[in-house]
Amino acid sequence: MTHLWVRAEEREHEQRVGLTPEGAKALLDAGVHVTVEESTVRAIPLQGYVDAGCEIAPENSWRQAPDDAIVFGLKELPEDGRPLTHRHIMFGHAYKGQPSGKQLLERFKAGGGTLYDLEYLVAEDGRRVAAFGYWAGYAGAAVALKCWAAQQRDEICGPVGVYDSSKHLLADLQTDLNGAFTRPTALIIGALGRVGTGAADLCTHMGVPVTGWDIAETAHGGPFPEILQHELFFNCILARPGTPVFVPASAKTAQRKLSVIGDIACDPDSDFNPIKVYDRVTTWEEPALRVHASPMLDVTAIDNLPSMLPVESSEDYAGQLLPTLLQLDAIDKGVWGRAKATFDTHIEKV
Repeated sequence: MTHLWVRAEEREHEQRVGLTPEGAKALLDAGVHVTVEESTVRAIPLQGYVDAGCEIAPENSWRQAPDDAIVFGLKELPEDGRPLTHRHIMFGHAYKGQPSGKQLLERFKAGGGTLYDLEYLVAEDGRRVAAFGYWAGYAGAAVALKCWAAQQRDEICGPVGVYDSSKHLLADLQTDLNGAFTRPTALIIGALGRVGTGAADLCTHMGVPVTGWDIAETAHGGPFPEILQHELFFNCILARPGTPVFVPASAKTAQRKLSVIGDIACDPDSDFNPIKVYDRVTTWEEPALRVHASPMLDVTAIDNLPSMLPVESSEDYAGQLLPTLLQLDAIDKGVWGRAKATFDTHIEKV
């Protein structure tokens, strides 16, 4: 029997989960053994999983899970250096040259475990079967607008937090913008994708005019002076080999309207980072990194943005992923087989 072990998230500010109680019931009905850890932070209450019939385990007990259990979480594991012996489903951030990714792969190699990276669960056409992109774009655009509103007050954006729903987020953002008599303009690269769609929808809700670019507009490889003529710029595409530079380091001192960059893709330590004015992620406590003082240029790059809306983003993502989880009994084939092949390619380089 396939055994899926849903672990509690151990990263700060992470309340999401990749399986809802309804999804757990569907897996149980399909003959999958589902264990769900208790969690002091999960946005979806434990009782739903109890009612569905899941086995309940203590928080953070996955390290003692049976050897054949497939451990399912979303964000990173604690960097404690322990060898990883289980099969893990999660976002590993390990295949693009990230320093922490190399350490993660070394732990898998030492323990003999396997990473099924959620970012690399793809259909035959290469498209991801599930993504948090829409809500990342939505929340990322909101944080960028908060940064812009703070600039209008000659301030830098203060801490951001979790919202019960997108309606609560919009109401809070409206309060931030009440003192601004005009709205900024925004340019979105990746406008046709999930992330760009979420960013555009948030902008539309807040009356922010949007210029949407995608592959056709960036195919010439740059430079892209148009970016500097918008107050807001949102990078909504994943960095990969061949990605052009959208914002060069010289943008700091260039003549520009641009004052806030929302790097929603958020991969500053990747070799392919297309935003060259910064080199580290920002945080919930300090969402804006001021990279130039006059004229002001702030970068916001929070790497778990959907966690600002944990219930809506969890329900959306879990619904997308469930059909693939229902294929776990054939983990050596299809989507799972492709993810394993990707892992094998990278583990050989460690």
